[in-house]
Amino acid sequence: MRSREGLRTIALLEAAKGFLVLAVGAAVFEFIHADVQTLAEELVRQFHLNPASRTPRIFLKLAQEADAPHLLALAAAALAYALLRFVEAYGLWQERAWAQWLAVISSGCYLPLEAFELAKGITWARVTLFAVNLAIVSYLAWNLARQRRAQRTPSGHRRPDTPRPD
Repeated sequence: MRSREGLRTIALLEAAKGFLVLAVGAAVFEFIHADVQTLAEELVRQFHLNPASRTPRIFLKLAQEADAPHLLALAAAALAYALLRFVEAYGLWQERAWAQWLAVISSGCYLPLEAFELAKGITWARVTLFAVNLAIVSYLAWNLARQRRAQRTPSGHRRPDTPRPD
């Protein structure tokens, strides 16, 4: 895969993550003045879940504690995360080195957590998420190293006709 197509594929993935998180943040923002506890209880009933079992109980507890300041903070965090993904996607689409470094760092931060989750139990979702994230980080690191090698002369100095990375 050529560098441009690889970077643009990753840029589209990052933009999609940004839009998804932005949509979730907007949905959270809509619940600021709603009775979240009642809505959560209704969801548990609609899906015929046992409110005493572990996951529904955690969900109901979170809904009970979801007041306006918490929801506003969650919506703001979602907006910040989405903006980071959009900036990253733009930079990758434009083939900027800074965006590749940002993507390596921001995606690489998730690898230990994903490995920990895999150690707790292997599922297709966990394996897929870890493999895709590892592939992205590896590809970007390889691409950055390749670009760096291409900018060097045999003596180890930057060629004067090669533009500096961003």
